[in-house]
Amino acid sequence: MQRRYELTDFEWSIIEPLLLNKPRGVPRVDDRRVLNGIYWRLRTGSPWADIPERYGPYTTCYNRFVRWAK
Repeated sequence: MQRRYELTDFEWSIIEPLLLNKPRGVPRVDDRRVLNGIYWRLRTGSPWADIPERYGPYTTCYNRFVRWAK
């Protein structure tokens, strides 16, 4: 079931190849889940701390957003 504010499989197929792959160290949290959390936050205008748990820790979403924004 497609949830509101989440990427479709087609959208993800376009975005996924553009993301850097980190082959060493600790594996990153699923990029799609984090990106959906960022997207949810930007679309709703809610505070970062209000991101639903299904997207993982809000700090991960926030930190990834700040890193990608740079």
